[in-house]
Amino acid sequence: MDSATDDVNQAIAGELQLMDPGVRASRERVRRLLDPEFVEVGRSGRRWTYESMVAELSSRPGRSPDAPRYEPSDISGVRLAPGLVHLTFETVLGDVRTRRSSIWRKRDDGSGWRMYYHQATPVPPGVDTA
Repeated sequence: MDSATDDVNQAIAGELQLMDPGVRASRERVRRLLDPEFVEVGRSGRRWTYESMVAELSSRPGRSPDAPRYEPSDISGVRLAPGLVHLTFETVLGDVRTRRSSIWRKRDDGSGWRMYYHQATPVPPGVDTA
């Protein structure tokens, strides 16, 4: 496996961890996966920062193993540069479909791959997946 493929696979692994209810419920685990400079534009249009996401993710949907979970599909990625990966995919949570885009970066401080940016766009009912 080449380094570009390995980088993409590590970013995908991090993305999947952030969808895991056990991770979402743990502020400490979320802190390790989000970059300190993290920013998200959520599906509602709300702008999230590292601090606001760490504080609120444990109360957001997908946090309970007994409730609906995020179901990802069509995850793909490309290494933009060494230490920088862009992922695109879709999720379904209950009956809500969302297209997503994330940028992951590997920091030089040894903390590993962390999500730097995330964009979530709602998909209206009836819109094709293509």
